[in-house]
Amino acid sequence: MQDTSKAPRSRTSGIDRTLQIMDILLDYRRPMTAYELAKSAAAPVSTIYRLIDELVERGMLSRTSESLVWFGPRLMHYGLAYRSRMNMYVEAEKEMLALSRRTGEMVQVCARDGGMMVVIGMAEGEGHFRVTSDVGTRVPLNWTASGLLLLGHLGPAERTAAFAESARPSNTGLAETDPEALSERSRKDFLEGLSVQSGSSEEGVVCIAAPIRDADGACQLTMSVVMPRHRLEEKFDSISVQVREAAKLVERAVGHRTSAIVPA
Repeated sequence: MQDTSKAPRSRTSGIDRTLQIMDILLDYRRPMTAYELAKSAAAPVSTIYRLIDELVERGMLSRTSESLVWFGPRLMHYGLAYRSRMNMYVEAEKEMLALSRRTGEMVQVCARDGGMMVVIGMAEGEGHFRVTSDVGTRVPLNWTASGLLLLGHLGPAERTAAFAESARPSNTGLAETDPEALSERSRKDFLEGLSVQSGSSEEGVVCIAAPIRDADGACQLTMSVVMPRHRLEEKFDSISVQVREAAKLVERAVGHRTSAIVPA
């Protein structure tokens, strides 16, 4: 009779082995032989050789003239993109806090998460004004000024398709849901560097947002002032100038061009 008391052996996936190799190289911080990597990973040498060949072919790893294994150029591209986003947020957070102090209003930094806009930073304003959104809040892109801007750099077909997939009626019933109309508004607001939404997400709440663009002209983040609608007429001119300037300060701080060509 077969002994079934032992747990079945689990196979280590290629992804897990890849991460093991990357972690080992990071720990040792020097190029290594395939044998050293296999020994450190407690893996068959043949498996590690085969995986290294595949990763070298894809640019994830590289081989030195001595056939030692080290990180590949593709990882550098990923790392630079990640660092750029993190540097951008650090600068955006500083400007967010400064803008909130100057205006006395709530300021948020937002990003895109698929078909949703997500709040990734927030500074409370003065007084008792509060909104239901907080850091981590996700709402459909068509509900907010920031959501419109985050798609504004895309080409017309891509914008329309993104809104067709993600647009949802808002709780207030005021959010536009037509993909073509959203696409046109998104592009217009992006080119003007300012978007305004009133009551689309929350009753009596206005959002005034400006795009924060990367070196290629794509909107990666937004800087937005969130305020009660009854203060809009009094403060709109001042807020619109200040939120635009805060966004540009972030772009300049991370060395990004602000005149990159983007799709029509």
